[in-house]
Amino acid sequence: MNPFSSGTRLRDMIRAIRACKTAAEERAVVRKECAAIRAAISENDQDYRHRNLAKLMFIHMLGYPTHFGQMECLKLIASPGFPEKRIGYLGLMLLLDERQEVLMLVTNSIKQDLSHTNQYIVGLALCALGNICSAEMARDLAPEVERLLQFRDPNIRKKAALCSIRIVKKVPDLAENFINPAASLLKEKHHGVLLTGIQLCTDLCNISAEALEYFRKKCTDGLVKVLKDVANSPYAPEYDVSGIADPFLHIKLLKLLRVLGQGDADASDSMNDILAQVATKTESNKNAGNAILYECVSTIMTIEENGGLRVLAVNILGRFLSSRDNNIRYVALNMLMKAIALDSQAVQRHRATILECVKDSDASIRKRALELVYLLVNESNVKSLTKELIDYLEISDPEFKGDLTAKICSIVEKFSPEKIWYIDQMLKVLPKAGNYVKDEVWHALIVVITNASDLHGYIVRSLYRELQTAGEQETLVRVAVWCIGEYGEMLVGNAGMLNQEDPITVTESDAVDVIETAIKCHSLDLATRAMCLMALLKLSSRFPSCSQRINDTIIHYKESLVLELQQRAIEFNYIIEKHQNIRSALVERMPVLDEATYSGRRAGSVPAAVSTSQGAPLNLPNGVAKPTAAPLVDLLDLSSDEVSAPSSSGGDFLHDLFGVDLPPASSQPGGNHAQKSGTDVLLDLLSIGTPLAQSTSMADMLSSGDENKSPADILDKLGSPSGPPSQASPPVGSSSMMDLLDGFGPVSSVPENNGPTYPSLVAFESSSLRVTFNFSKQPGNPQTTYVEAQFVNKSPNAYSNFVFQAAVPKFLQLHLDPASSNTLPASGNGSITQKLRLKNSQHGKKSLVMRIRIGYKINDKDVLEEGQVNNFPRDL
Repeated sequence: MNPFSSGTRLRDMIRAIRACKTAAEERAVVRKECAAIRAAISENDQDYRHRNLAKLMFIHMLGYPTHFGQMECLKLIASPGFPEKRIGYLGLMLLLDERQEVLMLVTNSIKQDLSHTNQYIVGLALCALGNICSAEMARDLAPEVERLLQFRDPNIRKKAALCSIRIVKKVPDLAENFINPAASLLKEKHHGVLLTGIQLCTDLCNISAEALEYFRKKCTDGLVKVLKDVANSPYAPEYDVSGIADPFLHIKLLKLLRVLGQGDADASDSMNDILAQVATKTESNKNAGNAILYECVSTIMTIEENGGLRVLAVNILGRFLSSRDNNIRYVALNMLMKAIALDSQAVQRHRATILECVKDSDASIRKRALELVYLLVNESNVKSLTKELIDYLEISDPEFKGDLTAKICSIVEKFSPEKIWYIDQMLKVLPKAGNYVKDEVWHALIVVITNASDLHGYIVRSLYRELQTAGEQETLVRVAVWCIGEYGEMLVGNAGMLNQEDPITVTESDAVDVIETAIKCHSLDLATRAMCLMALLKLSSRFPSCSQRINDTIIHYKESLVLELQQRAIEFNYIIEKHQNIRSALVERMPVLDEATYSGRRAGSVPAAVSTSQGAPLNLPNGVAKPTAAPLVDLLDLSSDEVSAPSSSGGDFLHDLFGVDLPPASSQPGGNHAQKSGTDVLLDLLSIGTPLAQSTSMADMLSSGDENKSPADILDKLGSPSGPPSQASPPVGSSSMMDLLDGFGPVSSVPENNGPTYPSLVAFESSSLRVTFNFSKQPGNPQTTYVEAQFVNKSPNAYSNFVFQAAVPKFLQLHLDPASSNTLPASGNGSITQKLRLKNSQHGKKSLVMRIRIGYKINDKDVLEEGQVNNFPRDL
C-alpha cells in the first residue's frame, strides 16, 4: 500500500512524521498526506473518512492548516453509527470553534442527537455543545439541554449541567429558565452531578440577581446540610483524597456559600456554625485539607461580619505562614492583605511572622510580605517596624533592595512622628541603599532639612560622618554635598549641638576635602559633580582661608571635556577672582522651602504653578504681560523696574540647585531682598545642564569692564536685555531665559497676550460633568485661538482614567496639550485643565466648530460622553 494513500493508518503516518530529521522533511510528509486526504475527500471516499479525519486532527495538533476537512466532520456526525459520530464530534471540537460559519450546519444534527435513544450519542452531543456552543446554538438548543437535566442517567445529567453553564454564559437572558432545574440538582446524591449542579448555581448567581435571591431563600439551608454531611461523612474510597472525603465538593460548596452569604446577614448567620466546624476540624497536614481551609477562610472573610469567625480565620492564615510550602505561605499573605481591611487588629498579632516572611529566600513571598507590612504600619508601631526593615536592608539581596528602600522611605515619610526621627531614619537608609533612593524622596528630604533650622548642625555633622564610610552611595553624596555647601560653617564650628551628640573636630580644610573627593569620583554622574562645584563656590565665601585652594580646584575644571562642568568652572572662577563684592550675596543660604505645598504638589493635590508640554522650549516674549498663575514668571519678570523680594518656588529652587526635573512647588517669599535681575544671576549659578553654545555665559557678562561698578549695577546689567526690544537679537526669556531655567518646559502652552478678552463658554454640560472653554488670542495672529478647557465633576464619585478627545473640520487645525491630570475629583472639589490650539484657515468666513468626546471610569465602569460645540464666539 502507498504510504501516503488515504488508506494509510494513523499510526503509520505518525511513525513517518516522527522519523523526519528536519522540519523540511516533516512539512513534505504532511504535504503529501494532506494531498492524499484531499483526493479522498473529492472522491467522496466513505470507507476511510473516519481514518482521514483522525489523521487531520493529528496534523492540526502539529500546527498545519486543516480547514479543508471541516465538512468531513459534519458528514461523520450525520452518520448513524456511534464510532463515526465519535470521530465526527471529536473533529468538530478540535478543528472548529464558535466563530466558524460552518457550525450553523451542524445545529440540526446536534438537536437530533440530543433526543437519540442511545445515551452515549446524547453524551457526545452534549460534550460538543458544551465546548463550542455559540449564542445562536444556545438559543436553539437550550430547551433540549434543560430537559436533559432531568435525564435518568447521572452521567447525562452531569454533562447537561456543564453544557448549561456554557449556555447561560453565552446568553444570560436564558438564566431564568435554568433556575429551578439547577436547584433540583442540589439534592443529588451522586457527587459528580452535585459538583456540576453547584457550579451551575454559582454561575447563575453571578449572572442573575433573580437567581441569587432565589437560591438564598430556597437553598442556603440545604447547602449547609450537604456541607455538614460531607464534612462528617465516613471513609468512602471512591471519594477519598488523603483521608478527606471529596475535597473538591467541599470547595465547590464553600464557594457557593460565599456567593450566597455576601451582603446578606440572614444567609451568613445560617452558615456560621458549619464554617466554624470546617475551620476547626479539617486537618492541615495535607494539601487537600489546606485547600479546604483556604476556601473556608475566604468565605468567612467575604460573608457578613462575625468577629469570632474572622479571628479564627486570621489564626488559620497565621498557621499557613509557618508552613514550609511556599505556595501555602504566598496564598496566606494574599488573603491577609484582604483581611487587614476587615480586622486589622487580628492581623497585627501575626506581625512578627509576617516580618520573617520579608526575609524569606523566595522573591515572590518577600515582595508580598513587604506589601503586607506596609499596610500594617500605623502610628503606634512605625518605629519598631521601621527598625526591623532598616536592619534587614543592609543584608537584603540587591534585586530586592529597590522595593524595600521605596517602602521604607514611604513609611518614614507618611508616619513620621517628628522631624528628627524622620531625618535619622533617612540618614540610616542613605548609607545602606542610597543608590536605590528615588529622586523625589531625597528632594523631599532636602525640603524637610531646610525647614528644620534647629537641626542643621546635627544633620550636616551626621552626613559628614556617613560620607566618610559610604561615599559610593550617590544619593548620600548629593544630600551631604548640598548640606555642607549650605551649612559648612556649622560643621566646622560644631554649632547646634544636641544632647545625644558627640562633638567632632572638622576643620575648614576637612570640609573642602570631602567635596573635592566627591567631585573626583568618576562613578558619580554629571548632576552630582555639578552640585560639588556649586558647593565649592559656596564654601569659598564661607571659608575665606580656603578660597584660593577652592579656586585652584575650580580652575582645573575649566578644561574639562564635560561641557556643563567647563562652563560652571569658568563662571565660578570669574566670580571668585573678580567679583568678590557680590559673591557673598550670590551664595547666601537657600530660603526655607514650603514643606506643605511641596508635599501637596507631590501628591497631586495642588495644581502645578509651571506647566510643561512635551518638553517644548520656554517661549516668553519680551515685554508681554505675565499670567497671574505663574510664580516662576514673577520670579524672572524683567518688565518692572521696582525692587521687590523675589518669589521663590521650593521645587524651582531645588530644580536649579540639583539640575533635575523636580515638580515645582508654590511660590514663597524668599528671605533675602535683591533686585529681580539678581534672582536671574542666582538661577544661572544654580542651573545644571545649560548648553554653553546656547547661552550667554556669566563670565562674558562679568568680563565686560564692570569690575569697578557696584553690585546693584552689575545685577541690573545681568537682568536686563542688551538693547531695545526692537533689535533682531533674541529677547530675554526666549533663549537666555531658557538657559537660566535649564530644561524647564514652557510656563504655559497659551502665550501671554495683550489681545481682546472673550467670555467663557460652557461647551458641554450633563448631570455629571461640566466643560468650560476660556479663550485667548495672540496679538497679530487672529487665525490662531488658544483654548483652556476646564473639566468639573458634578457627581459624588471621583472619575479615573479621564481622557478628552476632540475632532474638527478640515479647515481647522487642532493641537491638544496633555491634560493636567487623569483623575477628576468628586463634587467639584477640583478640576482638570487641558490646553488646545485651534488654527482657522478660513478665519472671518467660517466659525469654529468642534465635536468632543470624554471618557472616564467610575467604580471600574467605563463611561463615554459626547457632544458638539457650535456656539463659539463669532469673532474667534
